[in-house]
Amino acid sequence: MPVLLAAATIVWIFVFFLPGDPARLIAGGQAADPEVLETIRHEWGLDRPAPIQYMTYLGKLLRFDLGSSYIQARSVVSIIAEHFPPTFILAMAAVVLAAVSGLVLGSLAALHRGRLLDSSILILALLGTSMPVFWLGLILMLLFASRLSWLPVLGYGMEGAVIPFTAIRLPEWDHLVLPAVTLSLVSMGTIARITRASLIEAGTADFLQTARAKGASGARVFARHALQNALIPVVTVVGLDFASLLGGAVATEYVFAWPGLGKTIVRAIGLRDLPVVEGGVLFLTGIFVLVSLVIDLLYLVLDPRIHYTPTA
Repeated sequence: MPVLLAAATIVWIFVFFLPGDPARLIAGGQAADPEVLETIRHEWGLDRPAPIQYMTYLGKLLRFDLGSSYIQARSVVSIIAEHFPPTFILAMAAVVLAAVSGLVLGSLAALHRGRLLDSSILILALLGTSMPVFWLGLILMLLFASRLSWLPVLGYGMEGAVIPFTAIRLPEWDHLVLPAVTLSLVSMGTIARITRASLIEAGTADFLQTARAKGASGARVFARHALQNALIPVVTVVGLDFASLLGGAVATEYVFAWPGLGKTIVRAIGLRDLPVVEGGVLFLTGIFVLVSLVIDLLYLVLDPRIHYTPTA
């Protein structure tokens, strides 16, 4: 709750001090009648002192009311509900690809430490984490969409299946491939390096020698003991990457014309649609906090030695 309150306050302060008059935007242009502007300011509470506006804003948040869009004339909650599922689907696909590939590459690098394969994987991981997302997306688009014509260039697709009992439409798989791979390559390098370092550190533990002395096979020692004990930092990185992708996929969404929430927030900034900016940023902050909580709870499953005890 303190994190959400701080985020809400910071976002409100920045939005409040942005130049321009929201009343003119609501009125539809710069040449609006002054009386009309005054009426709009009164109706939207824009003529009240800043502390009153801030307290009104917090009061609405307590009722889960994020306000209404200046441009679209509908609730911010409905806008988030429409544009967040595509972002979630993209982030989920990217983090699954990154986690699986990163774990495999990191494990191979740790098992072949100091050899050519280890060095090759580390170089690839460094390249993956160093390349800008928008540049990588354009290169993949140029290669696989323009030159080879294997995949579509832009968009979400119009024939994706609809999830039963919801209005959420899934993207066509071929439209999902390029943006998901673009996002996953950046995270994959970090996950591979963390996995390698964790496995190397866990491989020197005394309990691994004990397991081998008891006759456990090399595969069992690796999977049951070394990998499980090395997963805690990996889970942390995967979880935080997932939370970051939910709010940080803006460049990818723009490059591939993906109808996600990040792209919606950036458009709202350009149009000075301030309620959408405030609501979208606060929603993504809440998601980040929730994912961090889930990561903390997963520690209990991965390592039975960890216990959370309430303090007096």
